[in-house]
Amino acid sequence: MPTPRLPLRLVLLAAVAIGAVLVLALLAATVNSVLEFYQRLGELPLWLRAPLVAVAALVLAALAWLVWKLARPARVVPPDATVPVSRAEVDARLETLRARHAETAALESELAELDRRHASGELYVALFGEISTGKSSLIRALAPEALVEVDVRGGTTREVRHHRGRLPDGRELVLADVPGSGEVGGAVHEQIARDEALRAHAVAYLAASDLTRAQHAELAWLARFGKPIVLALNKADLYDEAEREALLGRLRAVDGAAAVVAISAGGSERFERLLADGRREAVERERRPEIAPLLDALVDLTAGGAAALEPAREAAVLAEVGRRGDELARATAAAEAERAVVKYTRRAVVGALAAVAPGSDILIQGAIGTALVRELARIHGVAVRELDVEGLLTRVGLTVRNTTAIVLAIAGNALKAFPGLGTLGGGVLHAIAYGLVFDSLGHALAATLAERQRLDADDVEARVRALLAQPSRERVERVARIALDAARGASTDGGIPQPRR
Repeated sequence: MPTPRLPLRLVLLAAVAIGAVLVLALLAATVNSVLEFYQRLGELPLWLRAPLVAVAALVLAALAWLVWKLARPARVVPPDATVPVSRAEVDARLETLRARHAETAALESELAELDRRHASGELYVALFGEISTGKSSLIRALAPEALVEVDVRGGTTREVRHHRGRLPDGRELVLADVPGSGEVGGAVHEQIARDEALRAHAVAYLAASDLTRAQHAELAWLARFGKPIVLALNKADLYDEAEREALLGRLRAVDGAAAVVAISAGGSERFERLLADGRREAVERERRPEIAPLLDALVDLTAGGAAALEPAREAAVLAEVGRRGDELARATAAAEAERAVVKYTRRAVVGALAAVAPGSDILIQGAIGTALVRELARIHGVAVRELDVEGLLTRVGLTVRNTTAIVLAIAGNALKAFPGLGTLGGGVLHAIAYGLVFDSLGHALAATLAERQRLDADDVEARVRALLAQPSRERVERVARIALDAARGASTDGGIPQPRR
């Protein structure tokens, strides 16, 4: 006869009841202890009571701070967010890059231009937009004395040109005519335009119709830097009133613009007219500019003058210089890491050729592997412990127990990728296999450190095994050349013993 079981609901109810009793008992004991402590504290003399209260308050405050640090949600920075950076931080980054012999001339020039414009006190306004939106025509309308080429084909501005203009309130401003975006193969010109837009105090963004997805992205990018922006619908005279109002309504719904206006920058237009005798004649004429709304918007936008807009302009330039400095630092680290991988791969090859006692090459490779890991960690600014290094080398196979098997397997893969190696001696093939192990370890470790900024043994091991499983012909040939040079005694590391026979 089966033993009857208690319903699961009753078991859970009993567990909850027992738990509630335990919690109440713990709470009662805690309250009792606190009351007893308070009573005894009141019996102490003041000179002893005050320090105890102060220490208890400090301990509670420290515990509360620790709980807040551990429990608060991590601050999530959007991937496209602009990270504020100070001038001191930028200067420190550049000093570090110079110490690493990185090419910092372009960034230093950007900072020098930042300082020059700050000292001049002049107001800079950049005219930004896609090609054929009428930027050059607008420059000619804003600065009639400027020599500006106007071409209906679009895309004629290839560099930044500065012209002096004047606002209706009498203030002077420097107008920057930048290359238009959206041109086929115009990535370099677009970068020139963006850099100048960041250097300006304000931006007049021109559009000749509804905004494209690329134009929305450009406006959002400018707005992230806090740029005061006037969005101007140019060639507004080509639309009837209903079309113009509909366009302006859609443009006003765009985020990032402080003002939206409708203008006509003028410029030339070409058309054909029918003559009385039936012939057609090509005519080019100038259109009258109507830019008063843009001028009024710029007056309002820059009412505080260059001094009031300078902090935001400086912050935008420094943020971009900081971003480019970070890119340069990553590129510099990658170049240094590549040189380190080549250096230690050569040493591994030479060590394999120089080893004379059985097993001695394994000890040599272990020392070289440790040095490689430490140097790559230093290049990427990652602190590593001795145990972490040993654990990583053990996982990727540089141990006395399994190195020989791995070397033989790699030699087999190398022969598949580069069949010509089969004519070489066993010692050279052994060295090539060791070289491939270190080449793979170095590139895998460098990639992990660059991406994760920590020594992730799992990731390094996965990358190493992927590289060793299918070595490319280019890698095999590169390591083979190192081995052959070392075998001939031509290695740049100095005199190398002849390979084992």
